[in-house]
Order: sequence, then structure tokens, then C-alpha cells
Amino acid sequence: MASVHGNEDQIAYWNGPTGQRWTEQQETMDASLLPMAEAALAAAQARDGEHVLDVGCGTGATSLMLAERVGARGSVLGVDISRPMLARARERAAGHNNMQFIEADACVHGFAPKSIDLLFSRFGVMFFADPLAAFQNLHKAMKPSGRMAFVCWRPLSENPFALVPMGVALKHLPPQPAPDPTAPGPFAFGDKERVSGILAKAGFKDVVFAPLDTRMVMARKPETAAKEAVYVGMASRLLKDAPEEVKQKVVAELTQAFAQHLGPDGVTFPAHCWVVTGRA
Repeated sequence: MASVHGNEDQIAYWNGPTGQRWTEQQETMDASLLPMAEAALAAAQARDGEHVLDVGCGTGATSLMLAERVGARGSVLGVDISRPMLARARERAAGHNNMQFIEADACVHGFAPKSIDLLFSRFGVMFFADPLAAFQNLHKAMKPSGRMAFVCWRPLSENPFALVPMGVALKHLPPQPAPDPTAPGPFAFGDKERVSGILAKAGFKDVVFAPLDTRMVMARKPETAAKEAVYVGMASRLLKDAPEEVKQKVVAELTQAFAQHLGPDGVTFPAHCWVVTGRA
């Protein structure tokens, strides 16, 4: 599954320990991201009989929601690069005849031209090494009447759920190079003007960025949230090569930090996103 656009790093990352842990934590992750998924689904307005492409479908939560909306006459094609996450998605889709999953790099995969009514993604489009090439490829798969709807994070600076664990992790690591805000990763689509330009060049029209301000429950308990941040979430990339004792120190410090954000539902942070819509 090699990519001419340099997505090999992402393919390796999501097929390694991170992809496995996301799969193991599927229920927790789905619950945390549910408000954002529901906002994107509301904007997408999937209809009975439509054919949907779910990009970065992961363990299949949004694919299942979309399949319910398009019904037996419609279909959902979920695409992802993570083998373990797709295995879970296929398990969850058992008995749903209107769903299919493929392991592929959406940047270069040869989708059937002009076959898609709705291009959808919940946090799956920010990881392309070459986003323009990816969206040009996806645009070709869309019918002339096709629509697009996805949710992505606004900048890192607006999202303390990521800033807090990354800040704690950096305290326990040697000096790190300043991150490239446009490099593939969760916050690569934070810059509305940059992403608008990419989508326009790829052929999308009437693109709208609607701000979504909601809240995200990371876990019921601070220690659980800390472990997830270190081994699955926002600090995991920084710490992936760190010794286990360093990871444990970060977990301990994060547990204290997250206790300050403990509410009735668990460890809760504001979550600031874009819900992006447009036409083919």
C-alpha cells in the first residue's frame, strides 16, 4: 500500500501500536468524539439511497451512522489505512449489507469516478501528506451533484485538551524542534484560509467553515485520561520513542493536571473544531 505522495509515515503509524490501542479503546474514543461526529452528520444530511465515502473511517462509528441514514438502497464505503481499526469496523458492520470497508490510501486509491453522492469524514482528512492531491483524487470520485462534509480541529492553540498533555510531555523530553502546523496531524487543517485554498484548487465550490464549539469527555477518571493521552492520544507521538519510565512520569503528572478538569461526566475539556461543507 505504498503511496507516491509520501503517506508511508502515516501508514506505519496507524498500523503500529497506536492503531492497535485506538482499536482496543474504540468505545471510549467513539464516546469522546460523538458530539463532533453528530455535528458533521447533521451538516452532511445523508439521504436515503445515497452513496457515501467515509474517509478515515477508523473503527467504523460514523460509517454505521451513515449506513443507517442512507438505508438499504444506499451504500457506505469506508476507507482507512489502519488494518487493526478496519478489522474492528468490519466486525461492527456484520449484518449490514450496505457497508464495505477497504484498506487504502485515499490520496491515490482509484475510486470509481463520479460514483459518490457524499464525501464525509470525522477527523480523517488532516493526515494527508499531500492534501491537494488527496482532495483532487476524492473530487474525481464525486458525482457532479455531490456534497462534502467533514469535521476537523481548529488550531492547537485553541484546544487545551491537546495543549495540556503535550506541554507535560515536553517537560520530560529533550528540546524538540518547533512543530510545522501544516504537517500531517490532528491540527493540520486549523488554518481556514489555507484549507479553503486547497479545497478550491481541488475543484470544490461553495465551501463553508462553520465553527463548532463543544465539549469532550476524555475519560471518567483522571488517571484513565492520562494513560490514554500518553499511549493513544495527543502526547503519544511525542513519547513514542521515550523509555517507559518517562511515560509513567508523564502519566503521573497528567493525572494531577487532569484532576483540575474533572466534572460530573468525567475529565472534560472544551473542543473547538471546523465543520466544513461544500459541493463538487
